[in-house]
Amino acid sequence: MSRLYTSVSALSVAAVMAAAMSLGASAPAVANDKLVELSKSTDNWPMTGKNYNANNYSEAKEITKANVKQLRPAWSFSTGVLSGHEGTPLVVDGVMYIHSPFPNTTFAVGLDDPGKILWQHKPKQNPTARAVACCDVVNRGLAYWPGNGKVGPLIIKTQLDGNVVALDAKTGEEYWKLENSDIKVGSTLTIAPYVVKDSVLIGSSGAELGVRGYVTAYDIPTGAQKWRAYATGPDEEVRLADDFNSANPQYGQKGLGKATWEGEAWKIGGGTNWGWYAFDPGTNLFYYGSGNPAPWNETMRPGDNKWTMTIWGRDIDTGNAKFGYQKTPHDEWDYAGVNVMMLSEQQDKEGKMRKLLTHPDRNGIVYTLDRTNGDLVSADKIDDTVNWVKKVDLKTGLPERDPEFGTRMDHKGRDICPSAMGYHNQGHDSYDPERKSFFMGINHICMDWEPFMLPYRAGQFFVGATLWMYPGPKGDRQTYEGLGQVKAYDAINNKFKWQVMERFAAWGGTLATAGGVMFYGTLDGFIKARDSDTGELLWKFKLPSGVIGHPMTYTHNGKQYVAIYYGVGGWPGVGLVFDLNDPTAGLGSVGAFKQLQHYTQMGGGVMVFSLNGDGPYSDPNVGEYSTNVIQGGG
Repeated sequence: MSRLYTSVSALSVAAVMAAAMSLGASAPAVANDKLVELSKSTDNWPMTGKNYNANNYSEAKEITKANVKQLRPAWSFSTGVLSGHEGTPLVVDGVMYIHSPFPNTTFAVGLDDPGKILWQHKPKQNPTARAVACCDVVNRGLAYWPGNGKVGPLIIKTQLDGNVVALDAKTGEEYWKLENSDIKVGSTLTIAPYVVKDSVLIGSSGAELGVRGYVTAYDIPTGAQKWRAYATGPDEEVRLADDFNSANPQYGQKGLGKATWEGEAWKIGGGTNWGWYAFDPGTNLFYYGSGNPAPWNETMRPGDNKWTMTIWGRDIDTGNAKFGYQKTPHDEWDYAGVNVMMLSEQQDKEGKMRKLLTHPDRNGIVYTLDRTNGDLVSADKIDDTVNWVKKVDLKTGLPERDPEFGTRMDHKGRDICPSAMGYHNQGHDSYDPERKSFFMGINHICMDWEPFMLPYRAGQFFVGATLWMYPGPKGDRQTYEGLGQVKAYDAINNKFKWQVMERFAAWGGTLATAGGVMFYGTLDGFIKARDSDTGELLWKFKLPSGVIGHPMTYTHNGKQYVAIYYGVGGWPGVGLVFDLNDPTAGLGSVGAFKQLQHYTQMGGGVMVFSLNGDGPYSDPNVGEYSTNVIQGGG
């Protein structure tokens, strides 16, 4: 593939499009079908979530309940980078693509001999980006585009400094580079890109600095912007379809992106989206959540603050929103709603087959919607200790708040559950379609909250609250342990099949497999396997560092492997990573995780497991410079 260009600007779009046409950008958009086919094979993990349902589920079943205890390390890879390693690697056609946190290095390694790096991309970035990153310098992953017949396969990555880069998947050469976010106003990129058809979706970060959130679609062959949709502001900029929320007008319809804000506060009102996406080819809609309003101090932004904290269903081609359901109007607790969206098709309680979307939210509620029109099917507490809300009205969609746990000026709210970290955060969870079980990694953290006033200054933190965090009621507030849970959830029958406490938050997410085994990593540095049906702990292994990413699995040459990033960090690890001691530092996380340093330290890499450790180096001659042994000689 020839390099198209190295940067994209508004002035160069016409030239870029012309160049791309000569390279075949006008070819049919078949990348979508290719990705679907790739995701069906257990040999591949071609996107975050494994497939467009974003269910982190693999039909591979060599590893079972009976033999999982035989898992051993097969090989490992160090990224050479400390700080938190979120997300998961990609595997496509016998190559694993590995990413790191800042400086956002990307590696390609062949699965036949992963000890040899096929290529690596080490970008040069503005170090200022580190200073405006909210909660460590993490990155959530890569995207793979399989090409369109004329332009070859590309790896697409985001950089903390706000740039998006497309790389030749075979060589690592830069194909194009564009600026999506402006770090001068505090807008960074930590999200994993998401490929649908010949578009790549890119979100935004920086709500803690007053960044107005948006999602953007770029044309992959050219790098040109197709459309951009904001979370706040005029309808045309929020991109509301003519029939927006027509099935549920009680959610709100037109004009609210400005009317629910005081003055022009929507311009610095947050609503960034740095989490995960899902896509339904049948509806042509993609799904995601917009995050918290800015600032955190609710007194400074009267109104419902639409459309922050919203589950969106948008048309991938136009960006227009068919529906938007705001879960937490006028958020008071930083319950940023960007968490994973998992798609399933299940019979509801009346026996009707429904196309569903399930979303465990930071506010402590797990929501299930009909993804064709946004109908609210269920809204259950992730844990019975959630106290800011009594229940969610399924007809109106509105939460019934408990005023005892609200926040306001000149008041210190106490024992609010969940904390700003939520009972669920950035972890990418899984859904087992055979068992109809969602496996969720949960935080069990509560907080005290005291707001204060502050002015907005571009590029500076715009929070306005001091937080103290500690274990929830089921944890141990003396030892600061019992900060997490893992649960199996039935969305149709509104019940948990099993649940177990963890020492620290189960931050990274889960993996479900057809072998009846689910996997996850822990902050104190273990990868664990449990019986999908009972929750029984079947196996665990101590990793070099704590885990904030989620496991994945693939098959190669007929053998199943399980891979996971290690590298403690992220929001729960900022105290350890940056050597902080003030319990209110790190937006309150330092106090909650003050025991973490006694269980793990920094590191960074990938560990890959197989039954009995069989793998590429079972033959000791693989990768050797020479296999000839000369006896004697000088």
